[in-house]
Amino acid sequence: MTGTPHIVSDVMTQTVVAVGRDAPFKEIVRTMEQWKVSAVPVLEGEGRVIGVVSEADLLPKEEFRDEEQSLTLQRQRLVDVAKAGATRAEELMSTPAVTVHADATLAQAARIMAVRHVKRLPVIDGIGMLQGIVSRADLLKVFLRPDDEIEEEVRRTVVSYLFPSFSHAIHVDVHEGVVTLRGHIGDSSLISVAVRLARAVEGVVDVEPQLTGESSDPGGRRAHGS
Repeated sequence: MTGTPHIVSDVMTQTVVAVGRDAPFKEIVRTMEQWKVSAVPVLEGEGRVIGVVSEADLLPKEEFRDEEQSLTLQRQRLVDVAKAGATRAEELMSTPAVTVHADATLAQAARIMAVRHVKRLPVIDGIGMLQGIVSRADLLKVFLRPDDEIEEEVRRTVVSYLFPSFSHAIHVDVHEGVVTLRGHIGDSSLISVAVRLARAVEGVVDVEPQLTGESSDPGGRRAHGS
């Protein structure tokens, strides 16, 4: 992968296991077991996502098998009680579906997953049609970028951009995703900016600045990167 930021369509899985809104309970369970997934999108029409059925949506049927559950508990968990008696996908699914657009950045997708407490997201286009699915594991693919590819991008988007007059004197080393910046620059106030920009390059695990530069303070004191 080259360029930054990467978007969901760069890493998503395009072959998606899904079910129709009328899919019966056992078919959903068999589908999950066959494809080793813990959730499936629910589609209608030509492929519009209307919900998601997860293992959590299926478990109430087993949980409420015991008829001696207290009435108070059942009132507190009316949704689970309803799902315990559900037999089709449209009755079981969580709706509206938590989705992401194909052109969203990986950071945006990661935030949706964290806020909504989901492990994967159906990927949709502008009219809600299913395009693929993206999982937590997919979002980590950027950390598989080769070190030399990360190094080239840091040189191009950070060093050459911030320090055009000093780029020849700045060394960029990348090992296991950790970027080390070494050299002398004209303005030490740009060291923190360089670190932030380098961290924003996808695939970067950490940045170790070993830069020195002239202080922009009136006193002209020399500053060192840490």
